[in-house]
Amino acid sequence: MTLNAPERLNALDADMLKAIAAAVTELDADPAVRIIVLAGEGRAFSAGADLSDYEKVGDLDGLLAELGPTVRAIVNAGTPVLSLVPAVAAGAGLSLALAADYTLVADEAKILLAFGGLGLMPDGGATALVVASIGRARALRFALTGERISGSQAAEWGLVSESVAAEDFSTRADALTAQLAALAPEGVARTTAAVTAAIVDVDRALGREETEQHALMRTDDFAEGVAAFREKRPPTFGA
Repeated sequence: MTLNAPERLNALDADMLKAIAAAVTELDADPAVRIIVLAGEGRAFSAGADLSDYEKVGDLDGLLAELGPTVRAIVNAGTPVLSLVPAVAAGAGLSLALAADYTLVADEAKILLAFGGLGLMPDGGATALVVASIGRARALRFALTGERISGSQAAEWGLVSESVAAEDFSTRADALTAQLAALAPEGVARTTAAVTAAIVDVDRALGREETEQHALMRTDDFAEGVAAFREKRPPTFGA
């Protein structure tokens, strides 16, 4: 599957998330499908939530309602899911990439959570997936500072599975696709389920995130964060 809205860096809306969840569920139920690959068209995997048409809180409620089911579909799929991140993965877009069983990034990809500048908290399971991968201290550093890291640094931290040079990305993606597709289906399904269950409770994290994010989206700080984002200026929170 390819996120195909390159003019907005594949920023996510409710319809796109609903389509991803439906496709993952359908593909996972097909015994002929041995691997699911999630990629992005153009210069980004996904820049996160689409704020371009945001006018009121309700505009984003629908997106948040679809984000959880999409992440659950990816995490719970018995078929291995490979996400390919050659460039930008930010916010909820990063959450989708990390929900996969294997995340391949280019060395110079730009990786960030990008929620703090909007007065929000990480969502899409990121509060669990990021902590499970890199630990509490680094996860809080990543979330609170809005630090942008490279793909190679993300791999060094253990946030993603692997990073490769940009010129080798397509070749490595093809090789990984073939390698994962050749594995025994039942063995893969049981392995991914057992490893995930051993270290992270995605359902619990998503439930907490959805409740808290709904509250945050109704604050003055969120309104200020969106205004600052559009006006390309630093936000002034708590004013």
